[in-house]
Amino acid sequence: MKRSLSFFASSFCLVVAATSTSAQTLRWASQGDAQTMDPYSQNELLTNAMNGQVYETLVNRDKKMALEPVLATEWTQVSPLQWRFKLRPNVKFHDGTPFTADDVVFSVQRAAEATSDIGVYANAVGKPRKVDNLTVEFNLAAVNPIFLQHISLLPIMSKVWAEKNKATKPIDFKNKEEGYASFNANGTGPFILVSRQPDVKTVYKRNTAWWGKFDGNVQEVVYTPIKSDATRVAALVSGEIDLVLDPAPQDLPRLRNTPDVKVLDGPENRIVFIGMDQHRDELLYSSVKGKNPFKDQRVRTALYQAIDIETIKTKLMRGQSAPTGAITPSPLGTYNDPALEKRLPYDLDGAKKLMADAGYPQGFEVTLDCPNNRYINDEEICQTLASMWARLNVKVRVNAMPRSTYFPKIQKLDTSMYMLGWGGAITDAETTFTPVLRARGEAGVGSWNFSNAKDARFEELAAASSKEPDPKKREQLVKAALARHNELVLSIPLHRQVIPWAMRGKVDAVHRPDNWLEWRWVTVK
Repeated sequence: MKRSLSFFASSFCLVVAATSTSAQTLRWASQGDAQTMDPYSQNELLTNAMNGQVYETLVNRDKKMALEPVLATEWTQVSPLQWRFKLRPNVKFHDGTPFTADDVVFSVQRAAEATSDIGVYANAVGKPRKVDNLTVEFNLAAVNPIFLQHISLLPIMSKVWAEKNKATKPIDFKNKEEGYASFNANGTGPFILVSRQPDVKTVYKRNTAWWGKFDGNVQEVVYTPIKSDATRVAALVSGEIDLVLDPAPQDLPRLRNTPDVKVLDGPENRIVFIGMDQHRDELLYSSVKGKNPFKDQRVRTALYQAIDIETIKTKLMRGQSAPTGAITPSPLGTYNDPALEKRLPYDLDGAKKLMADAGYPQGFEVTLDCPNNRYINDEEICQTLASMWARLNVKVRVNAMPRSTYFPKIQKLDTSMYMLGWGGAITDAETTFTPVLRARGEAGVGSWNFSNAKDARFEELAAASSKEPDPKKREQLVKAALARHNELVLSIPLHRQVIPWAMRGKVDAVHRPDNWLEWRWVTVK
């Protein structure tokens, strides 16, 4: 431990020297790093949360998760297929360029480009049209029952800045493309990007010309990714950093009893699940040749029923998880329906019978791709699943890797089996249906369906729910689609995460279920 902390301290010494005299510097860490500074290039929570301090949206979330005006001051649904927004006047980007309707139109169009990772959201809000400098209309092809929630996911960039720096199209992250927007940023938000060293350190300063109100006193933010759980905790306890976004569950009892350290926790809107390639006729990384065992519902069900989820919850997650049979990030997405939330029972004997019935009594070999610095205990969960599936004679090789390598790999469908977590501020099932569960298609539909699973009935129900204006009818469509997913075991849900934040006693922060640390609300005493 002393040696690890020493190495961390030496790499961190410049930050400490530069910031130790300022009580209004927030020094924080988590296990991974933001993937890119391009806000459309990679739809990953830490990336979004860091970019979200620089780039703003038309509407966003307050401390209680309710939608509030940001770059738009008001909006009207003119008709079922048209929305009109009045934009906030006298707002400027960090480079001094005025914010206008041109930037909104440009941004939504840029977000809809093929290389964008948020294209599914941009396409969901229709076609933007400038009415005047401070008015924008959105014209939809079909009703969008969660239109405002989709709008809250679209950051606004400067058209002038993007054109000047040849950044008019999103960086193609999965193909390892880099460009000016990968390392530089220019938003209207409360913080300005000062310097970016990927996987080392990213520094921001307060935007003193910001149009809004700061509820906290932070003047500077220094983010340092620290992969080692032990090193992150040691840095917090020693006072070298002020806040850890993702302390390991096994460290929580110690942290709760450490002087001048406090822990804030609560459930996160995030479902962690296992996906399986159900498209290829032969798996890429498997001992089975000429066939794909994951196309057989009996095999998928057997793997599900061989998971002792309570052991994962108690032994590995230390109670910091909520097992579920649902695939939505929050129970609100299933309308708190107990039937949809219920897991298939842990039944090893039944699972063995299903494997034999499917023609795999001796099991098979397969590779499970897994991140090792994205979700809580991600690699450890994958290793535990491998040991459980070994009881079915399914020999799983866990291929764990950093998120910067992991996401581009699975986004290219270079996987047979993978772990994924999905969630955020929106609890509605739509933001899981369209990008994650529906069949891969145009306009971002199914862009995160790396299993390439497709079922005609599920597709019909999910697509209908996306444009049904009547809330009661829509609820029935959503529930029917979720029931169909569960019936077919199109993926294997594990649990919803519980997210603790650990921080020094001098730090006050607002903990939200989307695991978003909003710096303008942070006070460092």
